[in-house]
Amino acid sequence: MQKLIADAWNFIFNHEVSPLRHIPDVGTRHMILQILGWMWAVAFSVAIGSYAMLPSSLIGHAVLIGAAAITAATYTTASIKPALFKAGLGRRHNGEHE
Repeated sequence: MQKLIADAWNFIFNHEVSPLRHIPDVGTRHMILQILGWMWAVAFSVAIGSYAMLPSSLIGHAVLIGAAAITAATYTTASIKPALFKAGLGRRHNGEHE
């Protein structure tokens, strides 16, 4: 059961597993996932008749999907360009920007 849940999660949200992996631009992939999330939020809101909760559901989906996308992008960047995360974050040793 745990593997089934993990596989389903990855199929939907992992950009390297889901069918969205065929879209070359990560930004476009993220926007498509946001639109799908909003669509499902609207569908569930309409299905249960809770129109009052629609705005908070849309915001909640946007925040959760956005957080997942930022996390995935950070992990991907860390694996491809780990030097980007060196101590100092672009500051000189005296604390000034370059």
